[in-house]
Amino acid sequence: MFTNVKVSDRIYHLGVNDRRKHLFENLWPLPNGVAYNSYLIVDDKTALMDTIEMGSDRNFISSVERLLGGKELDYLVINHMEPDHSGEIDAVITRWPNVRIVGNAKTFGILKNYYSHNADSIIEVKDGDTLSLGHHCLKFVLTPWVHWPETMMSYDLTESILFSADAFGSFGTLDGGIFDDEINFDYYIDDMRRYYSNIVGKYGGMVQKAYAKLDGVDVKTICPLHGPIWRTDPGRVLALYDKWSRQESDKAVVVIFASMYGNTELMADYIARRICEAGVKDIRVYDASKTHPSYLISEVWRARGLVLGSCAYNGYMHPSMERLTTELTHYGIKDKVLGLFGSYSWNGGGVRNLKCFAETASLPLVAEAVDMPGKPDADKLAACDAMAAAVAAAVLE
Repeated sequence: MFTNVKVSDRIYHLGVNDRRKHLFENLWPLPNGVAYNSYLIVDDKTALMDTIEMGSDRNFISSVERLLGGKELDYLVINHMEPDHSGEIDAVITRWPNVRIVGNAKTFGILKNYYSHNADSIIEVKDGDTLSLGHHCLKFVLTPWVHWPETMMSYDLTESILFSADAFGSFGTLDGGIFDDEINFDYYIDDMRRYYSNIVGKYGGMVQKAYAKLDGVDVKTICPLHGPIWRTDPGRVLALYDKWSRQESDKAVVVIFASMYGNTELMADYIARRICEAGVKDIRVYDASKTHPSYLISEVWRARGLVLGSCAYNGYMHPSMERLTTELTHYGIKDKVLGLFGSYSWNGGGVRNLKCFAETASLPLVAEAVDMPGKPDADKLAACDAMAAAVAAAVLE
């Protein structure tokens, strides 16, 4: 745990790196681990801004004690109730039984289902309410469904610091560098987009509503609950989240296939080559059976062009493609240039059901889908030319 890192003169970062967990929310891969951030304001009144996942650091309470320097903990501000940020609430209440718990109405509706607390200890805040700590004054901004219903942000009016909960966060541990000016951001960009698309992406409309509340607010520092603290260029992460929440994408194409014996994979490589020849330079090809949906969702978020291919499997699409299309439907993917292809041995099913996905997701096709019988040859593959050309043209326009 980082115990003596100052965000400002009276605000400390309390964070821990989790390199043991394999799956975030028991679902999303963590090859680079994840960081849990908590913050402590030591003022006339003291406030702990969220906690960390239970058991991720056995020294959390002692670290808070040391930074308090003999002071009592007056407030525990809960910006987000998800257990990776609320896991030490019981320990905090046990150590400081007189602490006042600050949250909104929905916070306390969830809190009672997880942790024991004295009902007289809670302070319920509404959108725009403030809490003075002395030098610092917190203003609370309710941001429901970014990405839980109780989520809120706390804005320090004194030093223009935004405690942003899960918003503006990232996968990946903080390997020495904690602030944006201490890290190589290129290392985090893919993990940040994957975090956004996997965790927050479904709620892009609510992210935009949160942006409206922050419009015109001077934000000098952003303190998220995961990933780096933004003190030098907060506008960079604000711009990225604005782009991603609007589902604005790059002039890129992602081709994703599911193939049993290589025929659909050959079609994928052929289509990718034809798209390249039409002028698209940013192309990625993935095997849905080999690549976790977490990474595929992130790539779909990034790319304007989406080309999906599946062999037939028991009269349907391949299960790995079925899983991906289910996820994409769940996330409400939109504004994509869509092409479909596949292969079959007798009665098909892969392309037919990919078309059903396109209809359900309200994603119009830019060209006729290609459903190829048997083994590819030059004549059969030529049927992909029109679709590849249409995808490239639409992406580049």
